[in-house]
Amino acid sequence: MLNLDLTTEFGARVARRLSEERIIWLTTVRASGAPEPSPVWFLWDGATALIYSRPNTQKLRNIARSASVALSFNSSPSGGDVIVLAGTAVVDDQALPADQLAAYVAKYAGPIKDINMTPELFGKAYSVAVRVTPTSVRGH
Repeated sequence: MLNLDLTTEFGARVARRLSEERIIWLTTVRASGAPEPSPVWFLWDGATALIYSRPNTQKLRNIARSASVALSFNSSPSGGDVIVLAGTAVVDDQALPADQLAAYVAKYAGPIKDINMTPELFGKAYSVAVRVTPTSVRGH
């Protein structure tokens, strides 16, 4: 579990970005050892990031083989505001489908519409829930 000191500027910035950002990069590792970064939508609950995936994707195959992952945000245009979280990922069979999770639907209603889907269609297409538990953070 991530021990984030919210009294520091960095800790407060990490917490803000986890709660406000729409895109985070999930990096898994292929069997060959090559990193596989993927931009994903996520919902932060204060301890874990919930990500929904289409079935049978490379990221799911990578997670099945190795739970070690990283989450990172885009930096500022000048290369600042770097945040990288390391942790573990598991398929969460107990998570509600995306379209039944009110906070997820509220966060992504516009982007779901932008890709010509409804929350129900999105929930069916992105039917695999992945829960990432960060254990460490670094950045500047």
